[in-house]
Amino acid sequence: MAIYRRFVKRLFDILISGTALIILSPVILILVLLVRTKLGSPVLFRQERPGLHEKIFTLKKFRTMTDQKDTQGNLLPDAQRLTPFGKFLRRSSLDELPELWNIFIGEMSLIGPRPLLVSYLPYYTEEERVRHSVRPGLTGLAQVSGRNFLAWDKRLAKDVEYVSNITFWGDLRIVLRTIQVAIHPEHVADDTNQSEGNLAEIRKAENNQR
Repeated sequence: MAIYRRFVKRLFDILISGTALIILSPVILILVLLVRTKLGSPVLFRQERPGLHEKIFTLKKFRTMTDQKDTQGNLLPDAQRLTPFGKFLRRSSLDELPELWNIFIGEMSLIGPRPLLVSYLPYYTEEERVRHSVRPGLTGLAQVSGRNFLAWDKRLAKDVEYVSNITFWGDLRIVLRTIQVAIHPEHVADDTNQSEGNLAEIRKAENNQR
C-alpha cells in the first residue's frame, strides 16, 4: 500500500485525468459556451487553496454565479446571484470539471480531502492538519459520507481517517460512491455556507467559550 500511495496513485491521477480531459473536451467546450452566455465572463472561477504540505495553488472551477450588483455597485448576496443553471452545475458537479487540469499537473488528486479556504489554515487542530500531507482531491471520503451536510468536526475527521488508510480498494470504493452521489444529488447543498457554516467563525466561537 505504501507503493500505491507514493507512486501508483499519482500515475493513476495522470492517466485518468488526462484521458478524461480528452474524452470530455466536447462537454467542457459546450459548458464554456453556456457559462459565458448565461453567467458571463470570466468563465472560470479561480481561488487560492492550500494543497500538499499547505502549498498554495489556484483551484479552477466553472463559475456558477452572475456578477449582478445593487444600485450602489456592490455585488448582490450569493443566493441572489446563483441562477438555476448555476444550481444545476453545482448539483451535477459539472462545475468541478476544470479541476481535472489541477489533477493532471499535480496540484490535486482524484481522491483526497477537498481543498478548503486558505483562511481556515490557522483553525485546524494538529490532528486535522494531517489532511495536508496528501494532495487534495476532486472527491473524498467526506464527500461520499454526507458531503456539505456533515458537521465540520465529522468532515475533518473523515479526512484524517482517509489519510491514515490510503489503499487502492479504498479509493475505488470512493469513486463508486461518488458516482452514486452524482446520480442522486439530493445530499448536495446549493449554498455550502448554509449547510456547513464557516469553519473560522465556528472555531473562534468555540475558543471564546473556553
